[in-house]
Amino acid sequence: MTGLRRLVAGQPLAMGYALLLLAALVTGPLTGPSPALRGILGTGYESVVENGHWWSPLTSVFFVDNAAEVVLALFAAVVVLGQAERLMGGVRTAIAFVVTAVLGAGLGILGQSLGVAGGEFWSRRVSELWSLDPFTPIVGTIMAASFYAGPLWRRRIRVFTISGALVLLLYSGQPSDVYRLIAALVGLGLGAAFRPRPIDLTWRRSSHHETRTLLAAVVGVLAVGPLITIFSGARFGVLAPLGLLLTQDVPAAGDVVDRCLLGDITRQCVHELTLERVGGVGPVLVSLLPLVTLLVAAYGLARGRRFGAWLAIVVNAAMAVLGAWYYGLLPISGQPYVWRWHPLRYWEVALVLVVSVLVPVATAILIAANLRRFPVRSRPGVRRRFALSIVAGFLALASLYVTGGWLLRDRFRPTVTLLDLVTDVPERFIPVGFLRLERLSFLPTDWVTTALYQWVGPAFWIIVIVGAIQGIRSSGSGGGNDQARLRKLLIRGGGGGSLAFMTTWDGNSIWFSPSGTTAIAYRVFNGVAITTTEPVGPIEDGAQAIADFATMCDDNGWVPVFYSLHDHWQPTFAGMGWRSMGIGEETILRPRTWDTRGKKWQDIRSSINRADRAGVRAEWTDYRSLTLLQAVQISEISEQWVQEKELPELDFTLGGLDELRDPAVRLMLAIDADDHVHAVTSWLPSYRDGVVIGWTLDFMRRRPDSMNGVMEFLIAQTAQTKSERPEIEFLSLSAAPLARTGGGASDERDGSLAARVVNFLGRALEPVYGFQSLLAFKRKFQPEFHPLFMAYPDPVALPTIGLALARAYLPSLSMREAVAFARSLG
Repeated sequence: MTGLRRLVAGQPLAMGYALLLLAALVTGPLTGPSPALRGILGTGYESVVENGHWWSPLTSVFFVDNAAEVVLALFAAVVVLGQAERLMGGVRTAIAFVVTAVLGAGLGILGQSLGVAGGEFWSRRVSELWSLDPFTPIVGTIMAASFYAGPLWRRRIRVFTISGALVLLLYSGQPSDVYRLIAALVGLGLGAAFRPRPIDLTWRRSSHHETRTLLAAVVGVLAVGPLITIFSGARFGVLAPLGLLLTQDVPAAGDVVDRCLLGDITRQCVHELTLERVGGVGPVLVSLLPLVTLLVAAYGLARGRRFGAWLAIVVNAAMAVLGAWYYGLLPISGQPYVWRWHPLRYWEVALVLVVSVLVPVATAILIAANLRRFPVRSRPGVRRRFALSIVAGFLALASLYVTGGWLLRDRFRPTVTLLDLVTDVPERFIPVGFLRLERLSFLPTDWVTTALYQWVGPAFWIIVIVGAIQGIRSSGSGGGNDQARLRKLLIRGGGGGSLAFMTTWDGNSIWFSPSGTTAIAYRVFNGVAITTTEPVGPIEDGAQAIADFATMCDDNGWVPVFYSLHDHWQPTFAGMGWRSMGIGEETILRPRTWDTRGKKWQDIRSSINRADRAGVRAEWTDYRSLTLLQAVQISEISEQWVQEKELPELDFTLGGLDELRDPAVRLMLAIDADDHVHAVTSWLPSYRDGVVIGWTLDFMRRRPDSMNGVMEFLIAQTAQTKSERPEIEFLSLSAAPLARTGGGASDERDGSLAARVVNFLGRALEPVYGFQSLLAFKRKFQPEFHPLFMAYPDPVALPTIGLALARAYLPSLSMREAVAFARSLG
């Protein structure tokens, strides 16, 4: 009861609206208001224009069509409208609710009136429909409230709302779908008017994780669009060809053959032949399984899989080509089975063509433009095997269809020829929605020919889906088996150093020594194989593993570069005749001797005292133990941090949100009494004989308005907590990339070409990412400094190595950003 009272007190308008929706159920608990009441309260062209019910745009939002819809409406009222009320207050929420309800329906009806007057087909077709829709003002209100949300949820609200409204309009196409989209746009305008400060129209960067999430959501929403056609009460959208399947019964095949295939071709025949084409389970699966393929691709996009990105691009491009061919070329080819369109409706046919093609084309282009955001590549040969399996499956099933059809040719009506079967092959694999205007030459007449006719297509798409799932699961690191082997080596310990856990990150390829005792993680850029850190495995096996890895790279035409190595590896590379150079300083704390007494610790003590006064506590946890609210806040903190940068977030040896989710990773959060997360750090484990002996700092983010010194507080509390654990030997504050104090045993002088390459990169990125500032921050903790170096075989390759390092840290750098980067060098 306390929680309910708090909910009502925090969002009274939303709760009141939910109660009104519940009260409206008395007019019709299962099927909504009666036809007579619906005519008075519902809105639409006929209601407002012909009957003069000017009040209906407002009254229509307090009723629902059926019992199933009321559940969704109550959820939207409490959660979505309630969130809008919390973001911008009750007064603005009430204004946005009324204005978007009235203008959403009003402007939509005005557009319908113009369409009816001009003879536009869709407007006349839906002119008698009455709309009862509580979602119109809810959508408009949350869009207005998005101006008051943080950068993470502002973008998510707008992308999800607009894409969802567009998909409903394209696949359902009812007047309420038009009103909803207009309300969303009106809500954006209202939010801009409500916003108390100037609107920032500059480009706001998104993190890699967030970009992948949004693209996956867009692909997923587009994939489920046709399901809206199936379950919608009416099907008027330009992308709703499957509506034919459920709107009326499929006629008997024999009747269709006798009346249509053997007689005159009429418009009704075309309609019935289309229904016959989509009759049965097989054709439905042929239409739905490509959508399942897109859902698989969306999952791959969310996981950063390059295979999933290419799969989404290819499927959407194929849908665009099919739409252009079957919706564009065939209807104007003059074939006798196509009814003649009225000249005034040519633009409506063009609209179907344009939308059918442009939606998947735009999606494919959007994913292709962000291809660098998907760094996790499949193992070598996976895409080739996938393509070969698709081609082989198609050829085998097509041969089965043609051969079987020829042997059973007398069981089709009319009897088929070999040419008929061959020309019909593509249609067995294409979603039937694309074929609604394409000529149907013959039909099966018994269960054997029906099975052959209907099921080769679903079998093909099942092969595609299974291959796609395997391709997405097969990351460049070798998949689950290689990851399991790598983690066993990490837990056993004995090599890899404090940075070894970074080898488990997505995007790395894993190489194992012939003995299987040593693993090396690497990434290839511009023909340069850069290791993530030193070899993972027994120290005594390291030298041989390095030599074998270098041989493997040479066999592949790659330049091997060992990166982020500690000084004890210097003799190994010196013995191989390789060159080396310092690339950073790792900072190490010793929890067993942790003590903040003394003048030099004044800043750290002040941060701890400031947190105590502010009621901020430190909490050691993992991602799976976070509450939903905490996880959302961490995502928002990260998104705010990324937007402050002029270049994308760094990769390679710097983790992001995706790396927090590993069960072995721990988080230290700064949380106040109201459960608000002010800052977050992540810590990577180091093992020996299955026991964690150290933690390495990776992810660091803080709210812009958090207290001063919150990061110092979190690191100090981590050190204090681990000082009570005798098995913890060190805390590594990691290294600031490309920032050095000048120490180390590197054999390169400061004026050498190698040093100039690294110093060049460090200076170029310093104004944006502040590596030297980060190193200065870590000095506050009085750490031990352990130099890190890079080893390489050939100084001639240093310019290529420098470019590869830039690509490793900035894999998603676009051309525009590269220009900005080049300008910063001056």
